Amino acid sequence: MRTARLLSRRARGELDSLQVRVRALCVARDRALRIFVTSRNAATAVAQREFWLEFSWADQEYRAAVRRLAEFCGGHGAVRG
Repeated sequence: MRTARLLSRRARGELDSLQVRVRALCVARDRALRIFVTSRNAATAVAQREFWLEFSWADQEYRAAVRRLAEFCGGHGAVRG
């Protein structure tokens, strides 16, 4: 088992910004998903497609941010239990 290392000030700043981005994108993704789900009963097929595309874009952005955060943690020796 590896021991945890302290992060430098720069690395902590980078980690904080990655976490803030993931949280913000999560909010945007959740909002887009709620709109899409609601549109299934209240919107035309064209509008539903637009809402689906908006959700897909938000989902891709969120997944990319989560991947960057995971890579950061992996690169800085995050300990797994």
